Amino acid sequence: MLRGIDVSSYQSTFDTDGLAFVIIKATEGRSYVNPRLSAQTKLARDGGCVVGYYHFLWPGNIADQAKYFVSKAPEKAGDLLAVDWEWTGDHTAASNAEKDRFIREVKRLRPNHRVLLYANRDFWLNRDSTSYAGDGLWIADYVSAGKPRIKAKWTFHQYTSTPLDKNVARFESEAALREWATP
Repeated sequence: MLRGIDVSSYQSTFDTDGLAFVIIKATEGRSYVNPRLSAQTKLARDGGCVVGYYHFLWPGNIADQAKYFVSKAPEKAGDLLAVDWEWTGDHTAASNAEKDRFIREVKRLRPNHRVLLYANRDFWLNRDSTSYAGDGLWIADYVSAGKPRIKAKWTFHQYTSTPLDKNVARFESEAALREWATP
């Protein structure tokens, strides 16, 4: 398994040593852009990592959110795209149908990129009703790396958030990840 991290604007810097991938929060809703997006992208690329971007999904205006995300997330072959589907700050959440529509719209807007679903174990087991995860499931479950407590096939596993969101990817090598990331 390969090691990686995901970051948001809370991480002004991070070490890429030993990492195969970095997934960066790009946008949220229809108005927020990570102010550290460019610097974090440069740091991840300079470290030789596969780079991904995620959008924190709010309920409503799904097509507009997808357009906003792809307009702000850098576009380079092999970059991953993801939707973060969980509770918002005001304890609302996009519906399962909205999550599915968002993934499909991002895939339509960026057909040459892998699009993933990020969800915690509770959302995956109790709110999801279609098992639609686009090109791969990125599951958050804070247990041993690579052993999330789900039956579904997963691609990435976030296994801790302390002191940083640490992840593993289910690939035998960085070359295999890069090949998969460029459909």
